[in-house]
Amino acid sequence: MDAAPALATPPAPVRSGEAALRAPTAGQALPVHSLAAEPVAARAPSAEAVLSDAPPADVRSPETLHPMLWLGSQLGRQGADTLPSGFAALNAQLPGGGWPRRVLSELLLRHPGVGEIRLLAPALVATQRAGRLVMLFDPPAALSAAALQQLGFDVEQLLIIHTRARVIPGSDSLWALEQALKSGHVGAIVAWLPARLRAEHLRRLQIAAHAHDGPAFVLREMAAEARPTASPLRLALRPGGADRLELRILKRRGPPLETPLQLALAPVLSAAARQRARVPDALALRAATFVNLA
Repeated sequence: MDAAPALATPPAPVRSGEAALRAPTAGQALPVHSLAAEPVAARAPSAEAVLSDAPPADVRSPETLHPMLWLGSQLGRQGADTLPSGFAALNAQLPGGGWPRRVLSELLLRHPGVGEIRLLAPALVATQRAGRLVMLFDPPAALSAAALQQLGFDVEQLLIIHTRARVIPGSDSLWALEQALKSGHVGAIVAWLPARLRAEHLRRLQIAAHAHDGPAFVLREMAAEARPTASPLRLALRPGGADRLELRILKRRGPPLETPLQLALAPVLSAAARQRARVPDALALRAATFVNLA
């Protein structure tokens, strides 16, 4: 009698992850691919690839995803929502190449009269020539019509609003400025704001500026530099000599600017006044404090 055939023993169950580690049983073919060594380059990038500053080939530039996206090392893009400042060096440092529209631009001053009107004059004059009204809110001193005309202003198309410490209380003057921003009838606004303005008031003005199709400049005291702002653009101004202005960009959509800009302003002073302005402050102080007791 023939012996009964031996029953094949079923393979023991294999837990996940063990199949690649278990040796093949008798009669089982060894997979060919398990004998081939994996190339080293497929497991780890080369040293040159690790040390390279070039972005991976499959990374898309932010501007290809959306026009309002940019890298942290780039200036933000404003598109057509800017107005040239009239200063090539400043345009090169402003996102979009000019003063932004529909937002507030903050200018910080140690005191009024450092040249802020002459800095803004090219943009304001261009707004007037486009047939739009320019409004000045609460200038701290009387403005010279002759000097404004020399800068190119049409004084007939310049609306000056006086509210501080006069007919309209302080809170109502901010309300009037807010309404001017929302009206859509003003091409450009320059406002000298009261000192120590509360943050919520500035945020209200910034929201109102979204409806203003033009540049809006608010001038504040230099001490505001230590406080946060809702404005996307903040500059600090100080005199840089006769008909010159030193400008620092404290905040913008893009990387900070470490070096101040030196801008040449349009002259409005007489020749004698410009000569006096060129005298160093220390020399002017000694001349002013000298007393002849003889």
